[in-house]
Amino acid sequence: QVQLVESGGDSVQPGGSLTLVCTASGYTVNRSCMAWFRRTPGKEREAVAGIDHNGKITYAQSVRGRFTISRDNSTNTLNLQMNNLQPEDTGTYYCAASPYVTECRFQHWGQGIQVTVSS
Repeated sequence: QVQLVESGGDSVQPGGSLTLVCTASGYTVNRSCMAWFRRTPGKEREAVAGIDHNGKITYAQSVRGRFTISRDNSTNTLNLQMNNLQPEDTGTYYCAASPYVTECRFQHWGQGIQVTVSS
C-alpha cells in the first residue's frame, strides 16, 4: 500500500527557511503527479506546488519565487524548499500523490506536518 510521510516541519521566524520532505513507500515518486498542499487558518486547503510525470512544475502565485519543489529518485522523496517564509505560510502541509500516470488526481495523502512562522 502507498504511504506518504512528511517531515521537516518546524517553527521559524519570518524570513526563515525550511525544507519539507515527503518519503514515499509503495509508490515511485517519478511515476506520476505529486504535490504539496497546505491548509492555513481561515482558508481552505490549497495546492502549493506540484510536479507531473513529465517534470512540469507549477506553483501557487503566493509562493512563486520562494518555494521550490523537487523529486529525489535516489531516496524516493518529494521535497519542498521554502525560503523567506512569512506568517501567512503558517499551516499544515500535506504531501499528495496521484495513482494515475497522466492525470493529477490525488488519492494518496500524508498525515500532514505543521509549519509555523512567527516572530
